[in-house]
Amino acid sequence: MADLPRKKSPRAPSVPLGEAIDRALRAYDKQRLQPAPIDAVAQNLGYKGSSSGSALSAMASLRYYGLLERPQDGLLAVTKDVEAFKFAPNDELRRSFLLGFLRRPALFAELLEKYASGLPSDASLKYDLIQRGFLPATASDVANVFRRSAEFSRFFERGGTDSSVGLMSPEVVGEPEAKPLVASMPEVSVIDALVHTALPPAAAQPPEDAGHDRIPVRLSGSRRAWLSIPTPFFAADKQRLKAQIDLLLADDED
Repeated sequence: MADLPRKKSPRAPSVPLGEAIDRALRAYDKQRLQPAPIDAVAQNLGYKGSSSGSALSAMASLRYYGLLERPQDGLLAVTKDVEAFKFAPNDELRRSFLLGFLRRPALFAELLEKYASGLPSDASLKYDLIQRGFLPATASDVANVFRRSAEFSRFFERGGTDSSVGLMSPEVVGEPEAKPLVASMPEVSVIDALVHTALPPAAAQPPEDAGHDRIPVRLSGSRRAWLSIPTPFFAADKQRLKAQIDLLLADDED
């Protein structure tokens, strides 16, 4: 019997909001609002570079919260809301920004609306996430990140459940236009993706590359992507590849 395809959990922040803001402020102190290459941004966030899965996951999380944005392919920039948060003249305004960051991930916004009167037990929250498509192990991690983020922003204190509080500007909240995955993908040692638009059925595959397996992926509009996977392909390679794709799609619509 053929193995069933492995299920993938929905996208969600993997870093609590408090840590995400600390890293965003660290990056702001070094690059202000200027766009920078992904590797440089990773270093500004406190990582050695963008080659690790943890750095890529963190950058994806910051984009979910609206702390980083992608002004163009291959570049990331700290958002203006981070600057506004940093220089907010009082705690009330800073908390308003915190609530906006917390609501930015679609999943978190849905959970906050559902549990507006208070969060359930860890077991109940994990069960809810599993029903939403998360793998059990991932559901535990996401539940922890969500709970810590809500506590950090003091969401359940007076005013936190008011949906009019903490809403960021439309430029930040609005989803940017989705871009083709491969067109925005920087070079990664574990993947060499080639997109062919409107390929006829008998179109030839990309040239063979010794030591790599070519895996076709069908896309909409008669397009096709080719994944070039090296041999051997380690578990760490898979995690980094997944983190890279999550970073690229962090603010694209599902």
